[in-house]
Amino acid sequence: MTSVVLGGSGLVGGELLKVIGSATALVRRPLTAPAGVVVSVVDFANLPPGALSASDLYCCLGTTIAKAGGQAAFRAVDYDLPLALARKASSEGARRLFLVTANGANARSSVFYNRVKGELEEAVSALGFATVHILRPSLLLGARNESRPAEAVAQRLAPFLSPLMVGPLRRYRPIEAAAVARAMVALAAGSETGVRVHENERLLELADSVR
Repeated sequence: MTSVVLGGSGLVGGELLKVIGSATALVRRPLTAPAGVVVSVVDFANLPPGALSASDLYCCLGTTIAKAGGQAAFRAVDYDLPLALARKASSEGARRLFLVTANGANARSSVFYNRVKGELEEAVSALGFATVHILRPSLLLGARNESRPAEAVAQRLAPFLSPLMVGPLRRYRPIEAAAVARAMVALAAGSETGVRVHENERLLELADSVR
């Protein structure tokens, strides 16, 4: 299996590079990566032929509406770009797609953020991949390279709230970005086909299976 990772400079993507073993990480700016990972600095708007030629595509791209500067800019990063790259990867022979979206993703949601995530899920599921793994984590925990004040507050509260989130509430329990990365590795070791949606509680279980 050969792998391409998108979003390697982000929270989940960075953790994935630590555990994936070998892969090519397509990034906009240089980054330091673990042994076995080839970093390729690219212009996503002008990718050369074959840049996404791999059996597996891992898409960890994402931003926030505030950081993007508005809904239109957010949609360009969280919908237009991932969809275009997934389409290109499929045309270049990729068989499996691993896509990180978000808890609550729903193409018919009244919440813009959740609706865009859901629309992306539906769009990539129609591209012809043999397998599409959609991961829907709750609040991500980990050290970011950017400031997200509201998220920082939630991270400080997480150790106190997480133990209380059991049963149906487990779906909303904050999850370490490293756990999401381990969940992807666990899924990659399997042989499932079709479109598979993995909610937060399933990601926690998968992550525990590869500790």
